[in-house]
Amino acid sequence: MSTDSITLEALAQQAAPASTYLVEIHALDNGWYVVRLHLKDHALDLVDPAGTALRFTGTQWVSRALKPLGFDNAVLTHSDVHDEMIGAPTQTISPEERLAFGTRVSLQT
Repeated sequence: MSTDSITLEALAQQAAPASTYLVEIHALDNGWYVVRLHLKDHALDLVDPAGTALRFTGTQWVSRALKPLGFDNAVLTHSDVHDEMIGAPTQTISPEERLAFGTRVSLQT
């Protein structure tokens, strides 16, 4: 699956309805979240005008950015984690698995 990027401003100008996208709120370390908009064959990272990934400090900020554009739900996902202290082997999961098993959240302002 290829990944492109889109700004919030460009997303607001699109004619495609919000229901076209599957919104992923991906939790990073230290309380940061990034947003990916998934289509059938590729994903769009939400970026600022400089092309840097928009980072949010909570899911409520994602909601406040996307709800006015017609988005009403998302999937909260997390990065793969492993325990380096004991060296337990882990297998990474695919993006499709991450979305399938993520937590469904409602976007509200």
